[in-house]
Amino acid sequence: MASCFGRMFSFYKICLQQTRNCSTRFSTDLPTFVKIVEVGPRDGLQNEKTFVPTETKVEFINKLSDAGLPVIEVTSFVSPKWVPQMADNAEILKSIRRRDGIIYSALTPNLKGFKDAVSCGVNEVAIFGAASETFSKKNINCSISESLNRFEEVMQASKEVQIPVRGYVSCVLGCPYEKNVSPEKVAQVAKQMFDMGCYEISLGDTIGVGTPGAMKQLIAVVTKHVPIQNVAVHCHDTYGQALANILAALQMGVSVVDSSTAGLGGCPYAKGASGNVATEDVLYMLDGLGIKSGVDLQKTVEAGRFISQALGRSTHSKVGQAMKSSL
Repeated sequence: MASCFGRMFSFYKICLQQTRNCSTRFSTDLPTFVKIVEVGPRDGLQNEKTFVPTETKVEFINKLSDAGLPVIEVTSFVSPKWVPQMADNAEILKSIRRRDGIIYSALTPNLKGFKDAVSCGVNEVAIFGAASETFSKKNINCSISESLNRFEEVMQASKEVQIPVRGYVSCVLGCPYEKNVSPEKVAQVAKQMFDMGCYEISLGDTIGVGTPGAMKQLIAVVTKHVPIQNVAVHCHDTYGQALANILAALQMGVSVVDSSTAGLGGCPYAKGASGNVATEDVLYMLDGLGIKSGVDLQKTVEAGRFISQALGRSTHSKVGQAMKSSL
């Protein structure tokens, strides 16, 4: 049995090397390095109906750190009334094993959340906006303009303590209520968040309806207002288009990708949504393209296997499934 596993792992390495050899002929316009922003502990777990024990979350984050993920969004500082899964935010940040060079961030929707996060030692915070008026009102109970006004006090406070702020824009390629969302609307919100001081703008295909052509069009419009080096993509895989959309973004010059180990997560507004794109699958694709990330694929697969077992389900990562027998 062991020799069989060994042959499978050797075959995986041969396939990866062949893909790399192929990529050297076609990837001249792709970035040489991509920063992975791991959102599994926050975006991946926040909608779990059963509370995940704090010690499980901590061990998951520690494994992600061991894999070398450069940015890990560990939790959010929102009201436990609305997101009970994140009620242990302070305990998590107190308990994780921090590694030098890794950014541990949290989502902070308002000034109170920001102050609580900073007191717990976060390196970075994120704020969450939307390109759809209806989604904004249903998700955070205010209009787009009202949400941006709320963020101003967070931005001011962040400057005083020199904490970087990252901005999310949701529904960039489609909305569960308004359906189509124009790239111009996305660009308008992205520009406002960038102008107020967000150093990076993550464009989220919240319900996973985007296609590569739409992604390229979106990036072309947004980067008229926000520099390409300050743009990230956050793709859900509802229609199986996440990797293709990420590749399209890379071809446009994007070099920051959000992903979630084991494909954790999913949008409650998209029926049947299979969650965020799996970090393992992104890493495998980047490896095949000859793009460095500084992340250990096998250790990421192990982290995905750990959290999947803790949740009592199979990993959503195709690479995790394929490599399972070789670990």
